[in-house]
Amino acid sequence: MADRKPVCLVLGAGAGIGGHVGKRFAHGGYHAVLARRSDEAGLQRLVDDIEEAGGEASGRLLDASLPDSIEDLVADVEQAIGPIECAVFNLGAQIGNRDLADTSYKAFELGWRLATFAPFRLASALMPHMEKRGRGSLIVTSATAAVRGNAGQHSHASAMGGRRMLCQTLNAEFGPKNIHVAHIVVDGPVDAPDTLGKMLGDHFEAYKKSKGDDGMIDPAAVAETYWHLAHQPRNCWTHEIDIRPFSNVAWWNDN
Repeated sequence: MADRKPVCLVLGAGAGIGGHVGKRFAHGGYHAVLARRSDEAGLQRLVDDIEEAGGEASGRLLDASLPDSIEDLVADVEQAIGPIECAVFNLGAQIGNRDLADTSYKAFELGWRLATFAPFRLASALMPHMEKRGRGSLIVTSATAAVRGNAGQHSHASAMGGRRMLCQTLNAEFGPKNIHVAHIVVDGPVDAPDTLGKMLGDHFEAYKKSKGDDGMIDPAAVAETYWHLAHQPRNCWTHEIDIRPFSNVAWWNDN
């Protein structure tokens, strides 16, 4: 048991940021545990890609909205695979653009359950293990909505704002215990066939072309950033960063 590899657990391991994070950490010597809600075939392709490149990976189908699903996964990984040295929470919580009148109580609560309650459950299950070992990192993917609320985004913006504040409270409690918590605002479109690609369908490739070389976020580059965050010296830990493509810089400067 002593020679088990450290684990990078990725919740939300699609073909975009999550999958690339798994590949990067596996390349760096971790066992990547990739969890996603559906598409078992796509999940297996990610695992196969990692193993063909000489890394170690496992895939799990997980519905994070179900009671005990996250908690049971953490317990199983810790016991059967290895110590979770880094966890990446990469689940989205977008329920669509809805006016207030079209946002039901159920829909509003769903955004909160995915964006805020789910990472709280992950932290509740995982932090005791990391605290006992005296080390670890939790990296949380977030969105523009965590810092700016737009019309039609009542559920998403309030829930992602809650995600941001949760990361701050976790950082305040566990940073002094040598557990690094980082909140990553992904401010722009990600070149991810499992998310944006599904939303745009046949228009995805045309959309990418219209954005140009610097108009979309490269998930492999994001994975490099996550790797860096997980291995930063404690004397220069980063808690929050904003990742955006070049095309978004001018928008922010003008607004």
